[in-house]
Amino acid sequence: MLRVVTIGVYDFDRESFLERLRHANVSLLLDLRQRRGVRGPEYAWANSAQLQQALAAADIGYRHVKELAPTTELRQLQYREDDRQQVGKRNRIALAPAYAERYTKEILDPFDLGALVAKLPADAVTALFCVERDPEACHRSLVAGRLHTEYQLVVSDLRPE
Repeated sequence: MLRVVTIGVYDFDRESFLERLRHANVSLLLDLRQRRGVRGPEYAWANSAQLQQALAAADIGYRHVKELAPTTELRQLQYREDDRQQVGKRNRIALAPAYAERYTKEILDPFDLGALVAKLPADAVTALFCVERDPEACHRSLVAGRLHTEYQLVVSDLRPE
């Protein structure tokens, strides 16, 4: 049975991030970010080139799935809701309903998840990756939910300890 985990950047450092992936037997990381960078020197390890080098050294594959990344316009919609609720991106605990609805309609529904699932390693775990610490605050939870309901994939979330 195919297994998927979700993981973010915030509250991890490079070593604890890689250790969580190794412990979960992840063999492939799917990067769901539009822009593959993270602000702040403490998260420089999660910028695309450095992350790919670290994953390669850990024998974990990497694939950028930009088609599942939210557009700039969608991210701005979420940021406006964050501002309205006076929460920062790193402190968000849930997605705005309007964001989740539009992401699903504009990004997730047209995407061929079946083709993606067909290319996942059957004998190991695949990680869905973005920046938010908690999956409930990130579009990766919408992708994971769809993978679970439509393709019966076992999904769990990796969080910092």
